[in-house]
Amino acid sequence: MTDGSVTWLTQDAYDRLRSEYDHLSGEGRTELAKRIEQAREEGDLKENAGYHAAKEEQGKQELRIRQLKHLLETAKVGEAEVPASGEVVLGSVVTVELAGDEMTFLLGSREMGDGAGLDVYSEKSPLGSAVLGRKPGDEVSYTAPNGKEFAVTVKSTKPFTG
Repeated sequence: MTDGSVTWLTQDAYDRLRSEYDHLSGEGRTELAKRIEQAREEGDLKENAGYHAAKEEQGKQELRIRQLKHLLETAKVGEAEVPASGEVVLGSVVTVELAGDEMTFLLGSREMGDGAGLDVYSEKSPLGSAVLGRKPGDEVSYTAPNGKEFAVTVKSTKPFTG
């Protein structure tokens, strides 16, 4: 089984996230600092909605910068290797049978699957944790957030190529 802390990214996803990080940590910070300074010059900070909105945005932006930095430092770039046994690992495109229907999804992170046209399930989600480590033909059940029990059969798995 794969270590749950690894995030696989295609080169395209890595480049897109790197571009976002570079923008936010460079000119994005500069633009926001200018907006805060302009709002500060308007006077009384207690009743300055523009100032408070800009400071709140700054906090969100700094959080996103930290998230991106960590992700870029710890991500594995390339294709996740699906073992010869077909075991479901992070970075797998998994086809399952669920409630009589087939569905295909990426087991991984939202950042990894952006723009891929696939639903993305985290390995920490009920469905994701149920299929992680399983092989084609394995049947498993899981409890959805609404309390319903679902049976799922792994049909196939392949590496995500983005």
